[in-house]
Amino acid sequence: MSQANDLSRSLIPFEQATTLVAVIELSLSSWLICGTIPGVERQPLKKIVPDGTELLRVLDRWRDEATRNGRIIARIAVAFEAGRDGSWLARWLSSHGIEVHIIHSNSVAVSREHKRAKTDRLDTAMLIRVFLGWLRGERGHCTMVMVPTIEEEDAKRPSRERENLVGERTRTINRVKSALVRLGIRGFKPQLRNAPQRLEALRTPEGSPIPPNTLDEMRRDLTRLALLRDQIKAIEQDRLTRLAQARPTGPNAMVRLLASISGVGIETADMLVQEVLSRNLRDRRAVARYAGLTGAPDESGSKRREKGLTKSGNARVRRGLIQLAWRFLLFQKDSALAQWFRSRTDGVRGARKTKMIVALARKLLIALWRMVTTGEVPHGVVLRQAV
Repeated sequence: MSQANDLSRSLIPFEQATTLVAVIELSLSSWLICGTIPGVERQPLKKIVPDGTELLRVLDRWRDEATRNGRIIARIAVAFEAGRDGSWLARWLSSHGIEVHIIHSNSVAVSREHKRAKTDRLDTAMLIRVFLGWLRGERGHCTMVMVPTIEEEDAKRPSRERENLVGERTRTINRVKSALVRLGIRGFKPQLRNAPQRLEALRTPEGSPIPPNTLDEMRRDLTRLALLRDQIKAIEQDRLTRLAQARPTGPNAMVRLLASISGVGIETADMLVQEVLSRNLRDRRAVARYAGLTGAPDESGSKRREKGLTKSGNARVRRGLIQLAWRFLLFQKDSALAQWFRSRTDGVRGARKTKMIVALARKLLIALWRMVTTGEVPHGVVLRQAV
């Protein structure tokens, strides 16, 4: 069976004499383009306004310059670093016949000088070097990011928006509780629906009501809390509706399959599928590495030590997996993974269990990946009726 390309090197033969290569340093106010033109000794550098049409005009001008020097351009390869601009530019350039690649920023090696110079000009010079090495098919220069479709990007929005809303809800609840504790009032639960009515009856230990400015602030916080609760509920209901109406194929089939595991809810299943499991990853090591659940060894000479997790992958997936691992131990006590965890943590407490739960999260992610790709159900896992 052929393996998926890990995007660590180009698999297309590189003909430098007929290939126009360009890299872009993106920013909010301007774009800096650096290129190598066949038949032209210099490396041109051009700063333009953030506009795709202007970028195409620059590339066409450079291609005409190569033509005037007797070279025929058969391929135009453009690259830029992944960042806030996202992938729209890659999709737009691809629709205009340009070969586009997005460089994973963390995969580019930089100088380890204590105070190294950093400018857009130096960054483009570095990017053009690593991009040329990648095009030649050499490993270790950089790694490319898979360009998602606009539908794939949009499918991640409900889960990410819900996570932001839940975090804002928690901050609001903690803010109200902290304000009450400063007045000596404990035991109030802002998350209850009747909290605004109960707020009026609260009294400080001295028997006085809540001061007016503090009371107005809490009212606004409770109003915001009710809005957040309604928005979270709306997102969850819309997801269930779309899942029920969608065809049971592709990512939707993966979500249904994961949700059939006892202890895995729709929210967790949707997050895992949209963020990692629907990606075309090479093998189990690539799956764990994408979530940042791989070790960071520090070895030099006779020194051997482990610095912990790399944490260089998708933090959202990593957090969700740690929570899922603890929940998995409660709902899947007879599974092989739960027995593996207990056999190594029985009688111990504290740090040992914390380390082992990370190992369980890694094993669980790989097992779920195998389940949605090959249909192999983890040994001993209890399934419920498919959602």
